[in-house]
Amino acid sequence: MHVPDGFFDAPVSIGAGVVAAAGIGLCLKGARRELDDRTAPLAGLTAAFIFAAQMINFPVASGTSGHLMGGALAAILVGPYTGVLCISVVLLIQMFFADGGVTAYGINVTLMGIVSVVVGYGIFRLLMGVLPKNRGGVTVASFTGAVVSVPASALAFVGLFAIGGTADLSLGAVATAMLGVHVLIGIGEGVITAVTVGSIAAVRPDLVHGVSLAPAAPLQLKGDAGMPVDPLVDTPPGSFTDTPADSPATGGASA
Repeated sequence: MHVPDGFFDAPVSIGAGVVAAAGIGLCLKGARRELDDRTAPLAGLTAAFIFAAQMINFPVASGTSGHLMGGALAAILVGPYTGVLCISVVLLIQMFFADGGVTAYGINVTLMGIVSVVVGYGIFRLLMGVLPKNRGGVTVASFTGAVVSVPASALAFVGLFAIGGTADLSLGAVATAMLGVHVLIGIGEGVITAVTVGSIAAVRPDLVHGVSLAPAAPLQLKGDAGMPVDPLVDTPPGSFTDTPADSPATGGASA
């Protein structure tokens, strides 16, 4: 969905740039509440993962292909404010590789950053309010939010095209092509998002901003009778803590 230069007229490009700038400014403030010393590195890893994943295209239909947009994935992992910032950084880097136009940067941020994050994360949170707080519920919510976020962005693209598209194409043709293809792309987006979020939530739910799962029960040592053993209290005889305090090994004096 990377929009090239010249696909929209100047008023639409400028207007989308204003929306993108305002959105990024708002997210810079909001991200302060989402990031800390523990989650800040995860934001960088998320942006790097989405950048790499967007380089991989998967076939869709009729010779077309799609790639991960990543808005819902980023929002679920690191929060909606930070998610928009991650996508904005990815799009900025890609712009220098001619993947998306310079004058269309605001449009791309609005479509793939703001719209996809708002829709994808909003649906995810709505479903998490009614689904079980387990890996299955997280997977379903992640999949659904990501699937819907892609055609929602495509629909926003059609709206902008209706206002200021420069290509000699009918609005009906653009709407049919964009929505038809991006519904299929959304399925691929949903699978990637669900697998990624579900896998992380299964082992480190504390690293997933959008979920609140009970941490896994800590491993317990088992005694000879199969009962739990507290290594600080019930250390079996013969271990290093079984040495008397007044033994020669401890340097203590005997009476």
